[in-house]
Amino acid sequence: MKAFNPDRRRLLQAVGASATLAGAALLPAPGFAAAARPRRLGRVVVVGAGFGGATAAKYLRKWSGGAIEVVLIERNREFVSCPTSNEVLSGNREYESIVHSYDGLRKHWGIKVVHASVTAIDAERRRVRTDSAGEFAYDRLIVSPGIDFNFGAIAGYDDKAQESILHAWKAGPQTLALRKQLVDLADGGTYLLSIPKAPYRCPPGPYERASQIAHYFKTQKPRSKIIVLDANDQIISKGKLFSAVWQSDYKDIIEYRPGWNVTEVDAANRTVTSEIGDRERGDVLNLVPPQAAGRIARDAGLVNANDRWCAIDWITLESTAASHIHVLGDATLSAPLMPKSGHMANQHGKAAAAAIVEILSGRTPQPTLMANTCYSLVDDRRAIHVDSVHRYDPEKKVPLVVAGSGGVSSAPSVEEGLFTRAWARNIWSDVLN
Repeated sequence: MKAFNPDRRRLLQAVGASATLAGAALLPAPGFAAAARPRRLGRVVVVGAGFGGATAAKYLRKWSGGAIEVVLIERNREFVSCPTSNEVLSGNREYESIVHSYDGLRKHWGIKVVHASVTAIDAERRRVRTDSAGEFAYDRLIVSPGIDFNFGAIAGYDDKAQESILHAWKAGPQTLALRKQLVDLADGGTYLLSIPKAPYRCPPGPYERASQIAHYFKTQKPRSKIIVLDANDQIISKGKLFSAVWQSDYKDIIEYRPGWNVTEVDAANRTVTSEIGDRERGDVLNLVPPQAAGRIARDAGLVNANDRWCAIDWITLESTAASHIHVLGDATLSAPLMPKSGHMANQHGKAAAAAIVEILSGRTPQPTLMANTCYSLVDDRRAIHVDSVHRYDPEKKVPLVVAGSGGVSSAPSVEEGLFTRAWARNIWSDVLN
């Protein structure tokens, strides 16, 4: 490997590669000594143990010195990482490598991890009800529900169609099922990927997916084709970089069509129709529907922006719809240029944890800096990135990108491929251990 040159851009990349070590530096630890804390500051219940919720649970315990009791409620028994799951589709990563245990949160931090589904949130009584583990009272509640899909936005995308036409936009069984469809596809077949209008989870994710699958086709099924139907007018993240890679490496494999919004699917004939009546057929259909905050947020009355997202106070991440409830990650109404990403959800988790420790200690929470890095592998070795730093603006009351911070790669590189995989290992450790 060539020598690492610690100039400003490389330093920022290295910080990104070490995941939320950047966040740990940018987010100040609450300003009081562990020895001075009372025996118990209160109980926080966290709903959802993804990148946001699990991070918040860990740092509440860490930064309170154990003075805050934390109950983490998650219906899934294992953490399955959406970031890096596109590599599973291409065969460049084993599925088992993206699956992780919650045992570290139990053993290292004394968090009570409850595997159950939340059925109701009573904001007035400050209680969370579950389907199999009873009720939990809270002093503060964190809701980190991720996203749910609006299948109804695509006519014909009913329960039956969903059995064979997959989104695989939540890593798990559908990741494996879509990988099998790609493996079973005959050489010369067509894979069709639809992208919803932004905002959606992980802006560069669909374009990385197309690149990963194109690499698989190039090496294993060279006569196969990819059609990308993008409801947006252009590639919305790392556009020049993805376009250049597709032109140089996958020119005869990827056909990209911007402004193509899928509004209907015929599962039996494996065709999709656009809002202006255009039709296209594929042998493997991978439709990613429009998205909104997870259902429990809607049921709890926390969805109050565009009928899709949860508006929050960006100092505390407390909901503007209900007091004592904080909302994290993909479910929030994003600040300007703030992506819905795993890294950003991790930063939300730390910001909320810092604020809640201060609140329960009787002090006023302060705004925090938040940083984001999104890596995308364009083949089995090379990657590109985009990163940014966000500072709270007291006049606009939202975090804004710090002038001159971040940016994008100049070109794909093997070095950034190494950063990408280091980022994954480090953020999983930061969230779960």
